[in-house]
Amino acid sequence: MKMNHIGIMVGDMNQAVEFYTKALGLKIVMNNTPVIEERETAIGRMCIQVFGEGFKGFNIAHLLTTDGIGVELFEMKDREERHEVNFNRIGIFHFCLQTDDFEGVISKVEQYGGKVRMDIMRYHPEDDSKQAKMVYLEDPFGNLMELYSHTYAETYATDYE
Repeated sequence: MKMNHIGIMVGDMNQAVEFYTKALGLKIVMNNTPVIEERETAIGRMCIQVFGEGFKGFNIAHLLTTDGIGVELFEMKDREERHEVNFNRIGIFHFCLQTDDFEGVISKVEQYGGKVRMDIMRYHPEDDSKQAKMVYLEDPFGNLMELYSHTYAETYATDYE
C-alpha cells in the first residue's frame, strides 16, 4: 500500500494555495477550480455521493509534495472559517511533512499566516548523533501538521523517551 493523497478543508482557497506552495514548497498540479452540484458528469455524481445532496459546491486545488504525494485543498461554499481541534473526537488530527530546511520552513509557515504550536523537540536530546527534530504547526485555518527533520524510519528506528 502506498500513500496517494490527503484532502484538507480550508477557509480561503487563494490563501491556502499561497500557504501550501510558498511556505511548504508544494507544487500546483491543478489550481483553484470551482465544482458545482450537478448530475450530468461522473465527477458531479461522485461529489453528490460523497458530500450529500445540497452540498452547494466548492473550490478545489490539487498540489503535490516533492515525493509525489497529492494534497487536495477543498474550500466548501458552506463552511466554518476555522478548524477547531478537538482531541476527544475520533479521526485524523494531523499529517506530517519532512524537510531538510527545518528552521526555514517554520519561518515561512509563520510568514504566510500559519502558527507554531510548540517548542521544537529533539527525540533523543541525550545523544548528539541522533538529531531528529519535530514540531507541530498549524496552517492559517487551524489544520494541524507535524514537521520532521528526518524520515519516519530514522526517527523511530530506535527507542525514544
